[in-house]
Amino acid sequence: MAFTIQVNGRQHVVDIDGDTPLLWAIRDVIGMTGTKFGCGIAQCGACTVHLDGEPVRSCVLPISAVGTREVTTIEAVGATDSGKRIQDAWLAVDVVQCGYCQSGQIMSAAALLKRNPSPSDADIDAAMSGNICRCATYVRIRAAIKQAATGKIVVTQAIPVSAVGGRK
Repeated sequence: MAFTIQVNGRQHVVDIDGDTPLLWAIRDVIGMTGTKFGCGIAQCGACTVHLDGEPVRSCVLPISAVGTREVTTIEAVGATDSGKRIQDAWLAVDVVQCGYCQSGQIMSAAALLKRNPSPSDADIDAAMSGNICRCATYVRIRAAIKQAATGKIVVTQAIPVSAVGGRK
């Protein structure tokens, strides 16, 4: 069946079954590979996109449920104010380690800043829960979100070399 969906400001006609997850329409049919497949059960957050500005897990959202709502992916989130601030802070704080989860992390963080421009630690925790980073860059993720929110450089505390058995 053919579905017309709006992705990053452009209309796309995709001819797929209605129960096909949005993720596969974005990646396999449209060819935008920035949104990642992680778990397939909406638990890891790697597939997060915005649907009318709200973060959703595209791996479980059937294409038939999208309708006329606007889909924004990592490829276009930088065109929004909150997305641009998050992407800039992500680079400044050097959040990325392996990078696989980062598109989903950025999409969740951008949605948080759009609805709450001054999030507390608890707000950040709530918004980012369910976004898993196997490299455990959570301290840098939080610092980048705070930097994007305040515009001030946030310094993460380094672990002293002596604390991990290194030279004093």
